[in-house]
Amino acid sequence: MMTPAGIRPAIDNLIAARQGGARPVRLRPELTPGTVDEAYQWQDALLAQLGPVAGWKVGADSPASEPFRAGLTASTVHQTPARLDGARHNVIGVEAEIVYTLAHSLPVRSEPYTRPEVLAAIGSVHAGIEIVDTRFAAWGIVDRLNQIVDQFNHGALIVGEGRRHGFEIDPDRQVVQLNLNGETVTRKRGGNSAGDAVNLLIWLANGGAASQGGLKAGAAVTTGSWTGTLFVGPRTSVRASFDGIGEAVLDIV
Repeated sequence: MMTPAGIRPAIDNLIAARQGGARPVRLRPELTPGTVDEAYQWQDALLAQLGPVAGWKVGADSPASEPFRAGLTASTVHQTPARLDGARHNVIGVEAEIVYTLAHSLPVRSEPYTRPEVLAAIGSVHAGIEIVDTRFAAWGIVDRLNQIVDQFNHGALIVGEGRRHGFEIDPDRQVVQLNLNGETVTRKRGGNSAGDAVNLLIWLANGGAASQGGLKAGAAVTTGSWTGTLFVGPRTSVRASFDGIGEAVLDIV
């Protein structure tokens, strides 16, 4: 296992890319995590430099897959209606997502949290837009371990309108719509590859967020794309809506 001092050059490269510096093609072989656990340790080292964790992204490739996560810092979490500078991003991938906010903390403990306990900790549920981006030289050129280090391709999160929690979202029947520049590009039922997003919250509470002390009250947790990723450019208006929940609006200038 690489020491924190050994990780630092790789983390510095990714931070420099966020600040407008050169984007690496990949981390050098000697500066690349070898396991998923190491990749999360490296991500945590990056977060320690970027600032306190204010939220999370969590997702899974299928309901049976091991979820993945990334801590989000306050500088990338915005409220609707939001306005972002497209020039600050290497790529601009747009995803419609559902965001949960926590009314109560779920700190690390030895006994696993139950589903009712996790549901009781949720304060509200919101429409959201995630911008996915990469601090590497181009999209899709690095493996999953490097993506985990780079906050799993997180660029920005827009937390939209919502409602107080008190119902469970049907992952097969929930209607989502995504508009770009006023044109509907997607409207459908279902679409989140993880299935029931509450299972992702349970995973976070029972280990996924342990290295950051668990889940904190007030945190926003976005739970994966319902629309896939659509790449857009500057001067794009994005509107994501979920029937019965609300909408999120973003102008990319």
